Amino acid sequence: MGTMSRIDWSDAFSTGIPGIDHEHRELVDQLNALLELVDEDATRERIIADLGDVYGDISSHFALEEEMMRRHGYDQYREHAADHHRLLDEIQEITQRYEDATAVDTEAFKTRLADWFQVHFSTFDARLHREDFMVEGEAGDGISARIRERISGVPRGRS
Repeated sequence: MGTMSRIDWSDAFSTGIPGIDHEHRELVDQLNALLELVDEDATRERIIADLGDVYGDISSHFALEEEMMRRHGYDQYREHAADHHRLLDEIQEITQRYEDATAVDTEAFKTRLADWFQVHFSTFDARLHREDFMVEGEAGDGISARIRERISGVPRGRS
């Protein structure tokens, strides 16, 4: 079993917008749950399935952000959306490499996964979430219910 890795919540991820901060915290929890599975030597199939869930959830989060950016004429939309596409490509690559590997360097895998999340949320998102349209509360709950369901194991609407 490897050493426990975690993504610790950082003020750099905080936007000051409760709904977005809640969603970011849930994404951190989801990634930490995945890192814990790796530490617990979960099956390859389980880890690949959870990576797919991360991809789906982060895609939904990015789509929500991009819709708000387009609607409000955000001046950094192209750069921010391009980074979203890069991140989605990267999580697919992380998943494919994990799937194809005959032996997995778990520490390198966990570091790459943690870095994948942290850089975007502390740079591109930090700037976006200071924008007036984000501060005014337009950001919705997005993927929160879906992430909550996965982490708790309780289907939506049954908590």
